[in-house]
Amino acid sequence: MARQIAEKNGFIAALDQSGGSTPKALRLYGVNEDAYSNDEEMFSLIHDMRARIIKAPAFNGEKVIGAILFERTMDGEVDGTPTAEYLWNEHQVVPFLKVDKGLADEANGVQLMKPMPDLDSLLERAVSKGIFGTKMRSVIHAANPEGIAAIVAQQFDVGRQILGHGLMPIIEPEVTITISDKAEAEDILLAEITKQLDALGEDKQVMLKLSLPTKANQYKSLVEHPRVMRVVALSGGYSRTDACDKLSQNTGMIASFSRALTEGLSAQQSDEDFNTTLAATIDNICAASAAG
Repeated sequence: MARQIAEKNGFIAALDQSGGSTPKALRLYGVNEDAYSNDEEMFSLIHDMRARIIKAPAFNGEKVIGAILFERTMDGEVDGTPTAEYLWNEHQVVPFLKVDKGLADEANGVQLMKPMPDLDSLLERAVSKGIFGTKMRSVIHAANPEGIAAIVAQQFDVGRQILGHGLMPIIEPEVTITISDKAEAEDILLAEITKQLDALGEDKQVMLKLSLPTKANQYKSLVEHPRVMRVVALSGGYSRTDACDKLSQNTGMIASFSRALTEGLSAQQSDEDFNTTLAATIDNICAASAAG
């Protein structure tokens, strides 16, 4: 799994929409709020959507080298097999787990992650289920040096906890793509991440998931850093066309798209149409990852 994630061409699929973003993800898939009456039914429907994606013939390790799962997806099954096990054994897709519990209120231009008091027990469960790594997201809304330093420090503190369980952390300090000082925020972010990477032990590596930068190859030094296994890009609200175009300008970065991956998929499609649409999307995202 480590060799595939570090070296193989392809991209990482993000199938980890959680409570707040699930209704929107279902709506885009053609399932409206009147189709479910409680959270349990809602999560069941999103699991069905994810299982349909995972089972698609094109969703395999040739181009989709990894997939990030929501906790309920990890705990669920695909055709009677635990999801992570199905991904790796049937499709050779490396399973990751989203571990954060959402965002705190904004302060100093950023939203830190909420506390995760049960993280150690979740990580133990993840290990037992065959998960390779984790992902956790916080958000930068302004080029505030104090806020960005705090966000990166928190990510790396939790990252070290995750490394202690033998899992690979994907550190994701997302920069909101619509802010006016995005380029400045990315300069501060680059400096803070570099500082934290340089302080990591020589035997340790992390992964980074970053918003597509304003300046092409902004993060090339991170791609080449010995403490970094892989740098992946989030689509952040860009359309798939724009996201792929920007990604292709960044050497060594590969995609880890969520909305851009499911764009054009619908619950109403026949399996043939669904699988054809998804296959074309996977080809498109994989080509942009390889171009970079």
